[in-house]
Amino acid sequence: MKKHITILPGDGIGLEVTNWGKRVLERIADQFGHEFTFEEALIGHAAIEATGNPLPDETLVACRRSDAVLLGAVGHPKYDNDPSAKVRPEQGLLKIRKELGLYANIRPILIFDELLGASSLKPEVLRGADILFFRELTGGIYFGERGRHANGDAYDTKYYSKMEVERIARKAFEAARTRRGRLHSVDKANVLESSRLWRETVQELAIEYSDVEVTHMFIDNAAMQLIRDPKQFDVVLTGNMFGDILTDEASQIAGSLGMLPSASVGDRVGIYEPVHGSAPDIAGQNKANPMATILSTALMLDLAFGLKAESEAVINAVDTLLKQGYRTGEIADASTPDEKRLGTAECGELILELLLE
Repeated sequence: MKKHITILPGDGIGLEVTNWGKRVLERIADQFGHEFTFEEALIGHAAIEATGNPLPDETLVACRRSDAVLLGAVGHPKYDNDPSAKVRPEQGLLKIRKELGLYANIRPILIFDELLGASSLKPEVLRGADILFFRELTGGIYFGERGRHANGDAYDTKYYSKMEVERIARKAFEAARTRRGRLHSVDKANVLESSRLWRETVQELAIEYSDVEVTHMFIDNAAMQLIRDPKQFDVVLTGNMFGDILTDEASQIAGSLGMLPSASVGDRVGIYEPVHGSAPDIAGQNKANPMATILSTALMLDLAFGLKAESEAVINAVDTLLKQGYRTGEIADASTPDEKRLGTAECGELILELLLE
């Protein structure tokens, strides 16, 4: 199989983790007889520094001619302290999602038994949790009309069309059919009109997917239930802002943002990226956990290329690494011996070695 992949390292630790994502893909190509070609392009703060634009036209062209995109991270502290900045790294991320039609963000929350102790939740609450989030990605309040009135008041508008809800809901229903047959749809229909449309649309589709058990849940209750009893969830479907919050909360279930992969997909090329941010405070220090990016390549192999055996090989390599007691800094604890504590490069090298076994 021949595939072309665009890599967008982005900012902070993005350059380090995408390096190991690329090397894993190269190792898979060698082992399984595929041909993967690569090119790099700019996004985020790095793109602003080079071109003044957080998403240069050249980057969009490169992504559109690719079979898949591997993204590192976007963001820089320079903008955190300047909320009035007109050009921001995150604008590049929002625009590329819109331009590529990436309306569905897919985030698996799979608990590795070896990391049960890395979470602040009790192991008996966590063990066996396996959740697949479907977050709508190109609508809602992040893309609605916004601005300031003459008196300084600010406003943001949450808007959803029936079509936007239906297309991601179908993806979530189809996924539920291949898993445990349960779908939780999360909204705020007791308050928000856009959430009432969301719930109505999901209810209509539920008739078509009668083999899937559907539960509707308000966002505040869902946030509590996710911590109280995560095993009750199978597939979770929700809007853009609610999904942003819930999936970051779910990182505590997995023990670390550094372990969570994601895919942003539509009807064409998709973007595969770790859930964590750019972490500029540890950039270039060999401290970043590359496993979320490596697991994102497993999602790419599966969802973009249909290579399930290759995807499972990557996941098994990460699982074996953890079973052998190796940890990166943020998932290590007092019982982790020094020789089992890994930097970014050491972790990547060991996973490459395990792929050969």
